[in-house]
Amino acid sequence: MVHLPGLMTDTLEHTRREHSPIHAKGSRKENLFKTSGYYAAYIALGLVAASLGPTLPGLAANTSSSLGQAGLLFTTRSLGFTLGSLYGGRAYDRLPGHRVMAGVLLLMAAMLALAPVTGLFWLLALIMLVLGVGEATLDVGGNTLLVWLFRREVGPFMNAMHFFFGAGAFLSPIIVTHVARLSGDITWAYWTLAALVAPVALWLVRVPSPAAPAAAGRDGDGRGRPLLVFLIAAFFFLYVAAEVAFGGWIFTYATVQQFGGPAFTQATAAYLTSAFWGALTLGRLLSIPLAARLRPSALLLGGLAGCLASLGLVLLWPASAPVLWGAAIGLGLFMAAIFPTTFAFAERRMPISGRITGLFFVGVGTGAMIVPGLVGWLIEFQGPQALITTLFADLLLGVGILVWLLVASSSVKIRAGKLP
Repeated sequence: MVHLPGLMTDTLEHTRREHSPIHAKGSRKENLFKTSGYYAAYIALGLVAASLGPTLPGLAANTSSSLGQAGLLFTTRSLGFTLGSLYGGRAYDRLPGHRVMAGVLLLMAAMLALAPVTGLFWLLALIMLVLGVGEATLDVGGNTLLVWLFRREVGPFMNAMHFFFGAGAFLSPIIVTHVARLSGDITWAYWTLAALVAPVALWLVRVPSPAAPAAAGRDGDGRGRPLLVFLIAAFFFLYVAAEVAFGGWIFTYATVQQFGGPAFTQATAAYLTSAFWGALTLGRLLSIPLAARLRPSALLLGGLAGCLASLGLVLLWPASAPVLWGAAIGLGLFMAAIFPTTFAFAERRMPISGRITGLFFVGVGTGAMIVPGLVGWLIEFQGPQALITTLFADLLLGVGILVWLLVASSSVKIRAGKLP
């Protein structure tokens, strides 16, 4: 039996998409301005995200702390990121998104300005906690608003946005190192980052925020959506855990593992780490045209298959340095599209709100906290090869979660007219 309300909803949805602001000639300039603002915000986010590591010794000296104590700043910042994921996303469902993002950018700039002039460790930890809340809120907002702006067409734009995050993260250590060298300490380095972050807020408040998509029908709000939200958050947990663990521990792996040829020095291990992150950033640029042509599910399955193949090579030839180089670069390239494509995948299965994006980022934050620490413990007791075996199992479980998602979403119509 055909229900007329459902039929009318489908027709209105089709009409809304055909005449959405994305396709309106008069709003193309405005949409370009908004998108550029999000990209600039993600450069700023990358600048902030990569700033703590190179400045950690300076912050420790400013607060008369040991490096071990200063390492707790990573924990407080991660805690702030989790809190921001839980609660910051809800602000986008209640307030104009651009105002929220602008306020968060100004807050982050203020925390950056205060960090190098704080002499009390507990106060610095509090600043890092607030900075983590700001990072998560900005991250949730960028992903949510870009989905609201482009809907089903968000794939290539999402990959491009995360490329700009990588660009900011790449530039941050360079800026920090050169400014600190010129000025003699880290104060002007942090103030330079603050001066680069703050103007993006003025860019965003000049244009109206994208409107949230209309709520789905009751079928979309029923029992299926909580399961899908949980599974996507779990997928984010596993993916981010693998990315952060490999990026954080590959240096140690390369310097400790026994190779058949010349061993890795600290310098070549550092280059290996940079090769992974560089490949990840380049891969996001290369994945933009792929995201415009392939369905998100195909891109995710292909990326995971490539990641498993890269790690599998190291499992087969653990004593080969060339294989490790190839695997690090291959892993970065195949990982590149997974994070942004997961949002395009989710958009096709449910209405995305700030609260739902925040729940996704809870998976991101907990994955970044738990698994890298577990890997460190396993390396200590089982040897460096534990890194590769753990990440292979992690991503293999990610394939299982993705298959479960495809099966679950095929039986739950989250949005009328969507194909699973």
